[in-house]
Amino acid sequence: MKLSASPTPVRVVLADDHDLVRSGIKALLGMVGGVEVVAEARNGTELVALVDSLVPDVVMTDISMPGMDGIAAIAEIHGRHPGVRLLVLSMYDTVDFVKRAVANGACGYLMKDAPPFELEQSIRSVMATGTYFSPVIAQRLLQPSEPSANDELTDRQVEILKLIAQGKASKEIAFELGLSPKTVDVHRARIMERLRLNDIASLTRYAVRKGLVKP
Repeated sequence: MKLSASPTPVRVVLADDHDLVRSGIKALLGMVGGVEVVAEARNGTELVALVDSLVPDVVMTDISMPGMDGIAAIAEIHGRHPGVRLLVLSMYDTVDFVKRAVANGACGYLMKDAPPFELEQSIRSVMATGTYFSPVIAQRLLQPSEPSANDELTDRQVEILKLIAQGKASKEIAFELGLSPKTVDVHRARIMERLRLNDIASLTRYAVRKGLVKP
């Protein structure tokens, strides 16, 4: 049932790289009175540009997007427009993802499999109180968090791990980072030793779990 619209609607920008998902969210928000989706983005770069242009009340964004991802976009937007409420709508529910999002400026987090009423609830809540975390996410935050990749590896090792997980060979990584292939191999060996992992497949799974690369 469509609620009565408020005189000044809450202006929302949506970001998700899947057109069907974005259209579904837009349709659900279209049933909420007093909420207006003013623009849509397929990646973080588009999202930042739209927010610069429109300065909406709320941004609802996925994390995993091509190019600039949701976390990087959140950080950029929060730095430029601290008054914009930044909500994450994601399939990732690990504590590490949630804390990274919040550390970069997100004020709310809900899951893509949340019931439709949570979309309205999240927007109402961030506008009224400044925050919203779905019950599932709130429960996750009460659990001890596992170390992040940056806690376990150096910045250079994280950089190399991302490229390894993208399927790049030592020569490609060396060329991209301005290193020698031998140096890359040494870093890879140290990464495996630190993480107690024995093969590239395990490194890739680790990188996906920590949000360093898309699954």
